[in-house]
Order: sequence, then C-alpha cells, then structure tokens
Amino acid sequence: MRNSLVLSVALLLSGIFVSAQNIDRQAPKGFDIENKEIPHGKIDSIQYASKTVGNTRKALIYTPPGYKKSKKYPVLYLLHGIGGDEKEWFKNGTPQIILDNLYAEGKLTPMIVVLPNGRAMKDDRATGNIMAKDKVEAFATFEKDLLNDLIPFIEKKYPVKKDRENRAIAGLSMGGGQTLNFGLGNIDTFSWVGGFSSAPNTKEPQQLFPNPAKAKELKLLFISCGDQDGLMPFSKRTSDYLVENKIPHIFYIEPGGHDFKVWKNDLYIFSQLIFKTVDQSKFSEFTVFGTPADSNIRNAEFPQILRSGKAMFKVKAPDAQKVQIDLGKKYDLRKEADGCWTTTTDSLSEGFHYYSLLIDNAAVADPSSKAFYGMGRFASGIEVPFAGDDYYALKDVPHGDIRIQNFFSKVTNSWRRVFIYTPPGYDKNVNEKYPALYILHGGGEDESGWATQGKTNLILDNLIAEGKAKPMIVVMPDANIGPAGFGNFGLRNLQMFEKEMKESVIPFAESNFRIKKDAASRALAGLSMGGIYTLYTGIQNSEMFSALGVFSSGWMLPMLQKVADDEYKFLADNKSKFNSNVKNFWIAMGGKNDIAYQNNQIMMKKLDELGVKYSYSEYAGGHTWPVWRNNLYQFAQLLFK
Repeated sequence: MRNSLVLSVALLLSGIFVSAQNIDRQAPKGFDIENKEIPHGKIDSIQYASKTVGNTRKALIYTPPGYKKSKKYPVLYLLHGIGGDEKEWFKNGTPQIILDNLYAEGKLTPMIVVLPNGRAMKDDRATGNIMAKDKVEAFATFEKDLLNDLIPFIEKKYPVKKDRENRAIAGLSMGGGQTLNFGLGNIDTFSWVGGFSSAPNTKEPQQLFPNPAKAKELKLLFISCGDQDGLMPFSKRTSDYLVENKIPHIFYIEPGGHDFKVWKNDLYIFSQLIFKTVDQSKFSEFTVFGTPADSNIRNAEFPQILRSGKAMFKVKAPDAQKVQIDLGKKYDLRKEADGCWTTTTDSLSEGFHYYSLLIDNAAVADPSSKAFYGMGRFASGIEVPFAGDDYYALKDVPHGDIRIQNFFSKVTNSWRRVFIYTPPGYDKNVNEKYPALYILHGGGEDESGWATQGKTNLILDNLIAEGKAKPMIVVMPDANIGPAGFGNFGLRNLQMFEKEMKESVIPFAESNFRIKKDAASRALAGLSMGGIYTLYTGIQNSEMFSALGVFSSGWMLPMLQKVADDEYKFLADNKSKFNSNVKNFWIAMGGKNDIAYQNNQIMMKKLDELGVKYSYSEYAGGHTWPVWRNNLYQFAQLLFK
C-alpha cells in the first residue's frame, strides 16, 4: 500500500520545480545499480594539509563523467555519520553509481563531490568508543577544518567555482547535524544546505538562526527524515521553527528509518535540486509523507498534515464498499490492495477542524483521532498547524490546571458538570483571590469544548507568563439547558440559562474557588449559541459583569426577532446604566464567511442607533474554533485591567 500511496502523492505533486526535469519524489527501482553501458565519473582519494588539526587529512573526491580541467564546476561537500569516515558514503551509499545514473538521464548539473572525514582530530578513525567526548567534539571542530583547510585546498587544486551560489553541503545523521550547524552558520559560504536525518548534535533552532531573515538568502534548505526514524523530532523541530519564521525550505518526509536506504534516496533527490533554478513557493508541497496530526491518538500514523496544509488519510476497512472523509467537503478515499483506503485533501485552513469518517454512508469517528464532543455528538478532529499558532502551544512556562467539578443545580434539578481553569500558583498562593471569566461553548458542544477544542488553559498560561493577561479563573459551564439546547432554542432557554448562571454556576464557583465577588472582577463571554446566552444574560444583568465577549454571534433571526426587539427596548431604557457598568463590550466575528455575520451586522447597526458602546474585532476564518481561540486570546488581554 505504501508504494502505491507514494506513487499517488508523486503524481499529485508533479511539476513543482521550474527546471526542465520533473523530479521524482522517490528514487525509482535500480537508481543505485551500476549501469556499465553509460559514462562513469571517477572516485579518487586525496590528502590535504590541515592547520586546524595539525596533520595531513584524507578525503574522497568524485569528478563527473566527461570531467575537464578546462571547465569550472560547482561543489557538493557530502558528510558521513558518527560511526563513519570519508569512505562511509562510498562503501554504503554508492554515490558514484547514483550520480552516474542521474547524469546519464540528464538530470544533474555537472558537479564535483567531496567526501571528507568529519571527525577533525589527529586519529580520525572510527574505532573504539565513537561516542567518546573528544571524538564527538571533533565533529564540531571540523567546521574550522572545512572552512579554513579543505575548501581552500579544493578550490586551489580543482577547477571549481568559488562563489557561494556554487557551493553546497549535505550530510547524514551526525553529518546532517554538522550540515545544518555549518551551513546555516556560514550562509555567506553555502547556498545549498541538505540535512538528512539530522542527529542530536543539531543546534537548537534559535542558535541555528540567530538572524532568521539571513536564512532566506539560501537557494535551498532541504531537511529530510524517514517517517520511522527515531530522530524525527530534531528535523521537525527545525522545520517548525522555519515555518514560524516564514523561511522557505523543503521538509521531505519519506518511508523508512535511520539507514542508507533513506540516505541514498535523499542524495538522489537533493542532488537533482542543487545548482539550478527552483521555485521556492512550491517547497511546502515537496514531500512523500506529512507528520501525524497533533490531534491523533497515541502512535497513530494517520491522519498526516503536509506543510502545504493538505491532510493525508489512511483508514483500514477491507469490507467497506465506499469510504469518505467529511470535512465540510467530502473526499472519496481510494481502496488499496491491503484493504486500506487513502486520500489527500485540498489545503485546509489553519487550526482545528471537526471531521467524520463515512463508511458506506454511516458517519463514525475515526479510530485514529481523538474524539471531541461537537456537532451534537462525538466526532473526530484534526489540527492543522500554521505560522503564528504558538500562542496556544505547550511551552516551558508555569502552568495552571483544568479541574472538572460536579454541582447540583436547583434550576434544572440535576447534577451538572463544569470545567474550571485555575491559573499557575493557585494552590500555592492560598491567600490570593482571582477575577473570573465565565465562558460559554456553542451549539452542539458542551462544557468540555473550551478546555479541549479551545485550548483555554494553554492560551491563558502563555498570556499570563508573558504578562499580557491578569491571572484569572476561567469557568466553563454546560450551556445546554432546557428543551432543544442545540439550535432550536428560544426565550425559555435564555431565561433558564440566566437563572442557572445567577443561582447555580456563579454561586458554586465563588463558594468553592477563591474568586473575587465584585462585578469589576467578573466577565462573561461565549461563542455562537453561547454568544446569544452572553447577550441575554449580560444585558439583563449588567450590574454583575464588567466585560462581555460575544464571539461569532448575534440575535438569530427571524427565530429570535421578538427576543431581540425586547432586548433593544431594554437597552434603550437602560443605556446609561449598561454603558456605565460594562466597561468592555467586545464583539468579534470570523469575517464574512462566518455564518453569524449578517445577524451580527444587523445587531451592531441597532446598537449604534441606540448609542450602546462596544468594540468590534474581526479574525478571518468563518465559524470555527481557530477564530474563537484567537478571540479568547485577544479578549483575555483586555480583562480586569
């Protein structure tokens, strides 16, 4: 199945580069088998004086078929792993065969390839304890040897072009880490950088890129790793930082582990890309696989997210006749020989998406995804990362807690559940009391929504750590109340929720948590259906709240026209009181694609006519959790100040 999936992705991603050749996304069969019928390059052993090490060092050099001393060539420096030496690539990776075959097909820019010993010490053999401190340190020392000794030697003895545009560096494992460390640390020396399965010697991204804008001068930054390689986190860490800083690069994920099957394929791909024109705008689409979505269950390989924002799905259903993914748009999956069904979606918008797996038209949750209560039932969800999503990332900052509490509601005469966020230090600062934000979910969701889909705890943790928000308690009650809590609700539901907030939720929270009880320390917000509840409860009880947040909402018309008219009349009669009490009436929408947009526009026009003070914010994304996460991020910074 994997081979056929690779083929389908290769077909999908054809035509990425503007060079004449159409580069394979994975090496074809026989790419590393010698063909005696074609011209061959030559591998030689060379020696050069190293002032860095203090002796004469060895390297191998490959000159291409038809090599002429009268012609000048670009140079690729190709580095080995921690257990190898200058002969490791030659013995295990057969670069001369791979490159000869590519030359015969007209797929390479003629180049010289130098294979040095990256262990820069007098006894540079791969013997004894290869992990010994001095031997590991010698890999870092090689940077000076490469720049000050080897490159000058090559450029003196061989007909090579001496500008950065004609100098590339690549390597595997330990050599992959060296490549990123040296290449990115010397962008004025190298224009083409390829880290294959880079090892833990790879510097932290902030060290690799002290000036991220400088990295944009590279012609190509190629980071690759096998999808089963345990060192994947180091490559992903680097790529994530590059995405965050909008630095063009290829993150090439391929089938395989930490071995030469992967690295030979990397050389096959990378060598075709260098020393020619490439279209950097298409880099995000150049890969075989993506990375498992953060929303997957433990160890689930699929769904995967590609850097382009596309999602790859794989579902095992050997007896099914038809399988689809419903992401708002339905995608048909193709059945493979092993009973697995696969597809790749269009590019998805940022953040969280609900989805369903349709097996023979029955909607079920994907067993590879975590389940989220939404759409009136448990559904699957997929997270699509994007540049700028770090405001809800799990960071090394003090963390608060999400607590789940049950309380008995006299309003509903039933046990109700509430999620409560307590800020960092809550259990230690036992004499401190906190302001509280009461925040409501939307229709088809429940009290878990803001804690799971909304990532409330991470958003608040990061804001508090940055000093952008006051430490606060966030109370997330169940807004499903009365008959037909999803969608078809009316005045009775609104009145019941108002009553429950006043007589059950707020008293319970203030009795069981150290919450300040004055209106200046109390805020109410909600999304969609929860925004309507916020409007009704907040307008009727402005003396209880200093701030109201209405996200992707407005009076639902025509169903709530009578309620809306009554509320406008109430505001007209109590405008001064409302404007005085509610210091921050904050309304936010997900742009014109938000299904509540028109209702919201009508409401704001009426508020303007009445002279009710409010502020308006817009974050494009429609009626979705990515919008509401951002709404909370913005709104929380305005509270209790």
